[in-house]
Amino acid sequence: MNDTYEIHAVHYGHHDRKGHENFIGGDPHETGNMPLDYFVWVIQGGGKTFVLDTGFAPDMQKKRGRQIIRPVAEGLESIGVEPAKVTDVIISHMHYDHAGNIPLFSSARFHIQDAEMRFVTGRSMCHAVIRHSFEAEHVSQMVARVFSDKVQFHDGVDELAPGLTLHRVGGHTKGLQVTRVKTNRGYVVLASDAAHLYANLDRNHPYPTLVDVDDYMEAFTTIRKLASSEAHIVPGHDPQVLKRYPQAKPGLAGVVRLDVDPRA
Repeated sequence: MNDTYEIHAVHYGHHDRKGHENFIGGDPHETGNMPLDYFVWVIQGGGKTFVLDTGFAPDMQKKRGRQIIRPVAEGLESIGVEPAKVTDVIISHMHYDHAGNIPLFSSARFHIQDAEMRFVTGRSMCHAVIRHSFEAEHVSQMVARVFSDKVQFHDGVDELAPGLTLHRVGGHTKGLQVTRVKTNRGYVVLASDAAHLYANLDRNHPYPTLVDVDDYMEAFTTIRKLASSEAHIVPGHDPQVLKRYPQAKPGLAGVVRLDVDPRA
């Protein structure tokens, strides 16, 4: 199997928010808009397709006050990926915006860290402040897939395929995992919520939703070691991703290639 991959970031959602809301203990005087975008990612190579995260469905748009720009299925289909035919889905963590479309991927085996499944089915979920970003329905859907032999658990670092590895970092959630992908430009790290924004990395300042500040800061160190350079780290929610990377196809808005060099 070929050990290099193409990577697409597929934009599906948006949320306006103030800059100070994106940093733990953020300065309330930082009142400028610093929005979040929402993505799923497609990793393809050697005849295999992996999807990283499922995004959220329309039911979360109203409940969570987020905006769907384009449904996840439509975005994937724009680059020839049919959700029902995807065989492998990586779940970075179980927050509603990363695991909110599990039923779309009816044929898939889901890849999740042991620590994340323990987290979302254990005593931590007794606390409203911790479970706020999770949905019981999404957790139940994953449990049902465990009973259908459609979940593969991972513990720490694991290789899914040559050139494609998972790395548990924690911090944001107990079992958050990042994905390291070998590409023609080097090793790209899809950081998911280990860094919501480039600014979180640049300032070494965590996003406020987390369970362990120390693990969150160590995650910054880990992803920097895993990536070929800082320019090979892709944060999970930064609108700049759409500006820094080229469109997957001419005229196709909202889908960019991450396996090629970012624009100067």
